[in-house]
Amino acid sequence: MRSVEEFCAAYGVDRRNSDCVKWDRVEERFGAGGLLPMWVADMDFKIPEAAQKAMIDRVHHGAFGYGGIPASYYEALFGWMSARHGVELDPGWIRFSTGVVNSFYWTVQAFTKPGDAVIVCSPVYYPFYHAVEDNGRLLVRSELINTEGEYTMDFDDFEAQIVARRVKLFIHCSPHNPVGRVWTEEELRRTFEICAKHGVIVVSDEIHLDFARPGTEFVSALKLKPHYPNLIVLHSASKTFNLAGLLHSHLIIPDERLREVYDAHAKQVNKAAASVMGLIAAEACYREGGEWLDGLRSLIEHNYGLLKSEFEVRLPQAVLSEKEGTYLAWLDLRKCAAADQVRALVQDKCGLAVDYGEWFGEKSQGFIRINLATLPEHIRFAAGQISKHFSIF
Repeated sequence: MRSVEEFCAAYGVDRRNSDCVKWDRVEERFGAGGLLPMWVADMDFKIPEAAQKAMIDRVHHGAFGYGGIPASYYEALFGWMSARHGVELDPGWIRFSTGVVNSFYWTVQAFTKPGDAVIVCSPVYYPFYHAVEDNGRLLVRSELINTEGEYTMDFDDFEAQIVARRVKLFIHCSPHNPVGRVWTEEELRRTFEICAKHGVIVVSDEIHLDFARPGTEFVSALKLKPHYPNLIVLHSASKTFNLAGLLHSHLIIPDERLREVYDAHAKQVNKAAASVMGLIAAEACYREGGEWLDGLRSLIEHNYGLLKSEFEVRLPQAVLSEKEGTYLAWLDLRKCAAADQVRALVQDKCGLAVDYGEWFGEKSQGFIRINLATLPEHIRFAAGQISKHFSIF
């Protein structure tokens, strides 16, 4: 496996002037130019060589008409999930989507009716909210318990909200974005038992599944499906291998009854063909991208360590949540400045473009989310700027 320095030298790439949202649309999103982008959850690294080669070979073929799903794709995906996560899949369970966010919308539409209640655990990735509210459903929030940066489920509130609002669907985030939790098997079982008790369907977004930190076990909802059949898992190679622009992801639906409901809805709204390049790149990554991913994971842990050591020494009042999973850091700056001043300080003084806590939940103003999938020099700059400009308060 490559060292952090070797990984950065081999795969680091300047994404400016490539119509990249993260780098080239900063001014459009934040109203100011010249900010170092640490926001959108994609990476500043090239994809594995095997995937690049597979795509180039297909380009040389020259034809890009409609395509099917080859048996070799399922073989590669299933091999990855079995070896890395102990999950055994069946081709009949798999449905395809252009992205996990679209899958939020389609599952909300398929399994609930306008006015039905859908619950999420906040703070959480903001498209969870959009998928509920844009579809005319009732958004129900159960706040995670924050104990000095360590987040846990509030099971009593979660169940009470389900009963009071007659919740039909739970959109689950595992690992959790932005707080970085990797839920234990005990936590998952308790959550799913509550949902099963009240007839709530669970849609589990597991897009960050390959980023559990060393020593932390990620448990997929799919491992618990024999006990809790009302489960749908959303999954993609896009986060793992930086393939988001190729518009390719999976809905994994083990239960036959749920598949029938989803398929009936999909006939009305989901007529997109599978992404040819998405299939090719993902298959190559699942077959030959393991060493690349291991190098990336080491880089992410290195970058998290840079943040942690900087704040421990120079800004100890900042609360950095332990990053059990994802490649995102969740930082509470409310002890460093007034919550309503954090955004201006980060942007105007520190020169950073980040995701702000209030985007993820009403009670998270004063927090920021930092993308760690970038060069260490960017992390060092961001950490230094935050320490410098927040330590004076």
